[in-house]
Amino acid sequence: QVQLVESGGGSVQPGGSLRLSCAASGSIFSIKPMGWYRQAPGKQQRELVATVTTGGTTNYAGSVKGRFTVSRDNAKNTVSLQMNSLKPEDTDVYYCNAVPPTMNWGQGIQVTVSS
Repeated sequence: QVQLVESGGGSVQPGGSLRLSCAASGSIFSIKPMGWYRQAPGKQQRELVATVTTGGTTNYAGSVKGRFTVSRDNAKNTVSLQMNSLKPEDTDVYYCNAVPPTMNWGQGIQVTVSS
């Protein structure tokens, strides 16, 4: 079973930046599109906010486009999310997974944007 471990979250003020990282075990990482999802407290649904294909093509939800940048390193089995110009509404727990999410979910990482 592939395991996913997210890191790099924290608390920042509005307008600040954070960089999230996701490490995946197992060799299947390089053959799946990967994405970052987020889930608000009390909500069951996770929102897909950024996707990166094995070839590096990216796609973003409208709410984060122009502020977030997703990237991956297939050799290291990692995917990252650079988040700039953060807003209070970006406060959520962030997860990485395949797109669609066929892997077991990791523990997620909390991102809090507040003044």
